[in-house]
Amino acid sequence: MRKPGTTAVGTWSGGRFMHFGEEISEERLEALVRPGDGIDTILTADVYGQGAADELLGRAIAGSDLARDEFCVVGAVGHDFYEGERQGAKGFPRFTDPALRGPDAYLDYLRTATERSLERTGLDRFDALLLHNPDRIGFTSEVVWEGMGALRDEGLTGAIGVAPGPANGFTLDVIDCVERFGSEIDYAMLILNPLEPWPGEMALGACEQNGVEVITRVVDYGGLFWDDLLSPEGLGERDHRAFRPDGWIESGRERIEPIRAIAQAHDLTLLQAACQWNLAQPAVSCVAPTLVQEAGTDARTIESKREELAALPAEIELSPDEIAEIRRIGDNRGCMTLKGASPVHEGEERPDGWQMRPELAETATRWGIDPERDLVMSAPASAGE
Repeated sequence: MRKPGTTAVGTWSGGRFMHFGEEISEERLEALVRPGDGIDTILTADVYGQGAADELLGRAIAGSDLARDEFCVVGAVGHDFYEGERQGAKGFPRFTDPALRGPDAYLDYLRTATERSLERTGLDRFDALLLHNPDRIGFTSEVVWEGMGALRDEGLTGAIGVAPGPANGFTLDVIDCVERFGSEIDYAMLILNPLEPWPGEMALGACEQNGVEVITRVVDYGGLFWDDLLSPEGLGERDHRAFRPDGWIESGRERIEPIRAIAQAHDLTLLQAACQWNLAQPAVSCVAPTLVQEAGTDARTIESKREELAALPAEIELSPDEIAEIRRIGDNRGCMTLKGASPVHEGEERPDGWQMRPELAETATRWGIDPERDLVMSAPASAGE
């Protein structure tokens, strides 16, 4: 097994499967996710394009000169696009949906989904496999995590982990999950960047204590740290960033300016400074920003962005005082409604939201978290995910 490196590229980059940025050619997209040239870790998920992202990665790998033990592939399964029906913008149901199957069929689904994903990528195993966007059952079910462990035992993956989402939140759910199953779980993928330290940072201590390494996504804060998204005019109608609160770009760019000065003092780009800030946090071992080909003739190329990520200095150059100052600048506490277990959840349980359980309240107390204070929206959402 090869562990994820410090930097990674996801198959969501390039916008093909997430509908952001300019459309790019197949050749450029394959080159973007091909391991090599300073980035040896690639992340994919079987639900992207209902298998198309896996196939893209398979073509990219086939064109690589690297031997299999010279690169790392992290897969993700959990959305059932085989038997489930797409539910509009909500996407495909989680495989743990009781309408699809019961616990006795979880392992069969996980094995089948993993084998099919591997077949599409042309690989015989993943280096790590993540449970993708789990619902409440996925976070808490011993049967689910026994099934994930069985895939590792069978050689289909070298490690396992959890990747909550797609939106931000799930704080207590992640903490509870790594405390329950931390002896089995190797990785957690969380949203984290200097303009979104909240709420992801609240789960880092539990990950560190339980030996769970953290892969961070959205390190670029919707593209702002690449420094070429200047206004909302360039966002297409289907671009998921167009649904963020009004003013998020303007507000974000204003808050980035003092971070720019810190980055320049170390000869770092904004994106590299964001990555270094993430990597300085407890348990964080890998950063996976999104590489977007923005609209307009003045936009940077995705190739230049990949080169910038690959050139990230290995050593943390930011001082402890600078790390703390960036955290102060980017403070976004209470800026959005969080997903997962919530003290303000109303109505029936949803795949991405549910009520607090007594055991989660106890978890919160142990970690010094006040759900009514720390897990609710209390400020304008201009900084939100």
